[in-house]
Amino acid sequence: MSSSTPASNSTAWTTEASAATAPVASVSPWRRTWLRFKAQRLGYWSLILFTGLFVISLLGEVLANDRPLLVRYDGHYYFPIVKEYPETLFGGDFPAKTNYLDPYIRDRLSAGSNFAIYPPNHFHYDTIDYFATQPFPAPPSSTNWLGTDQFGRDVLSRLLYGFRLSVLMAMALTVSGVLVGVLTGAIQGFYGGRTDLIGQRLIEIWASMPDLYLLIIFASIFEPTLWLLFILLSMFGWLVLSDYVRAEFLRNRSLDYVKAARTMGLSNWQIMWRHILPNSLTPVITFLPFRMSAAILSLTSLDFLGLGVPPPTPSLGELLQEGKNNLDAWWISISAFAALVITLLLLTFMGDALRNALDTRSKGSAFGGGK
Repeated sequence: MSSSTPASNSTAWTTEASAATAPVASVSPWRRTWLRFKAQRLGYWSLILFTGLFVISLLGEVLANDRPLLVRYDGHYYFPIVKEYPETLFGGDFPAKTNYLDPYIRDRLSAGSNFAIYPPNHFHYDTIDYFATQPFPAPPSSTNWLGTDQFGRDVLSRLLYGFRLSVLMAMALTVSGVLVGVLTGAIQGFYGGRTDLIGQRLIEIWASMPDLYLLIIFASIFEPTLWLLFILLSMFGWLVLSDYVRAEFLRNRSLDYVKAARTMGLSNWQIMWRHILPNSLTPVITFLPFRMSAAILSLTSLDFLGLGVPPPTPSLGELLQEGKNNLDAWWISISAFAALVITLLLLTFMGDALRNALDTRSKGSAFGGGK
């Protein structure tokens, strides 16, 4: 029977403690940030849910479409999801493109050994079901899970495609805002002096303009397109980030590592982008979810006012407008409002968690903590 001495117990405890803390000490800064973000449970699961919804929306043509994914007819296979076929190919009378909602075509595709594999939702965002048995707008049913709008279009399909458009537009606006904001803020903060003074006065003048009124004026003058909306919304989306980056560069430009880089003969642009910017990324990263929220809200507002994307392009704002025009069709307003609120909440939770993860002084940033 063996006994352990206090010294041996202390040595064993020290070894175990060192082994437990060694992996944490060897973790890279980005890995530590990810672990802190993951500890923010609300933000982490919001990221998972938002990513899942976005991936589902990217599969919109496969999940919600009025054309079958695969058709077997008279021993031949066809793929209507990627190619249009004339109605005469399936026994119809006219050479026009096939309407797969036509009961006659459905009967032909299900006769004998023929078959057709349809998406879970049988309606595209612009599909009008001329064979519907209920007047429009129709309430939710087994055919239209979230009902139809005043034109007979499926609300669920328009939500799916509208969510995808909103997120993609928000991502594009966020990227453009980051590029312009980082560039202007870095130049002002690094050079300072007269460059900073002139730049700040110009930005203050630009920021004082009523951006919403300018967007409404331009959108009412020109025919609305996605490119026009992108340009208009990009004009003001970089101002907030520019101020943050400017402050970071003003603070970091006088630190020792910048002075060392100067003595090594590095150019100003090398110092800015290779040394100062990587140490000033915290406001840039935390800016992303909130910028996406603002972009989605701006696009929704313009669409609600009828100055956004041209019809029949689906959008959350257009659905809210239809709900306002058809107050009896409660399913339109509730569906669109719920989708908008959930989207903005998920992005807000992600932004808060990301900010806490990058701020090592916050209580929720510990590995085992979180909200």
